[in-house]
Amino acid sequence: MGDLAEPIVDHETETLDMATRSRGVNRRNLRRWVRRGVVVAAALVLIPTLLVLLYLPSFVHPVSMLMLKDLATFSGYDRRWVSIDDVAPVLPNSVIMSEDGQFCFHRGVDLGELRGVVDDALAGEATRGASTITMQTVKNLFLWSRPLGSVRKVVELPLAVYLDAVMSKRRIMEIYLNIAEWGPGIYGIEAAAQHHFGISAKQLSRRQAALLTVTLPNPILRDPAKPGPGLRRLANLIERRAGRSGAYVGCLK
Repeated sequence: MGDLAEPIVDHETETLDMATRSRGVNRRNLRRWVRRGVVVAAALVLIPTLLVLLYLPSFVHPVSMLMLKDLATFSGYDRRWVSIDDVAPVLPNSVIMSEDGQFCFHRGVDLGELRGVVDDALAGEATRGASTITMQTVKNLFLWSRPLGSVRKVVELPLAVYLDAVMSKRRIMEIYLNIAEWGPGIYGIEAAAQHHFGISAKQLSRRQAALLTVTLPNPILRDPAKPGPGLRRLANLIERRAGRSGAYVGCLK
């Protein structure tokens, strides 16, 4: 009987040792993944922070993540950088009145709009967009669209506040207008004006500026050169708003 009991004791001891070793390995793996996560998070913060400082001078012409994707997939794109001084003023005015009416007054994030989105979400209602031009600029420069949209927002909000703190509104608008997508492979207002209307961005009329502006939410499906009835109605609204923009666009002067 004694001889038979010994292997059982040894087996139990071996099982306990294996379990202990397994827990030790799991803890080491967890610590390793935590360290990697911290490094990735630090990179997500540090790289955009440094790039923002690099993008401050007007002679630097940033590219967007979508433009980099097009290069990586050999799709190619058309982008012709243009100074904001060489863009018809009605275009940025129209963009502000359509995309972010408080652009000149908030600090990168429109807290009023953001609170409304949170309230709607808590009430179980459909949420509306609260993305400012600054937030869209951050997203286009440094981040991704989908999936993981909610994770992106966590990174996007503080970066938008930082961008607004160190960069002028005029420069933010200049970068946004030069990296926004205005059609498949068409980036920036100069390429958009040339592609859709055969003129430079400086020559855009109020009507053309309004049509280009209302294309921004869905540039793949909306064509400003061939607008349908719905797009024309939106353009009429933005054209009227841009004509009465006044102090709303004062930060671009």
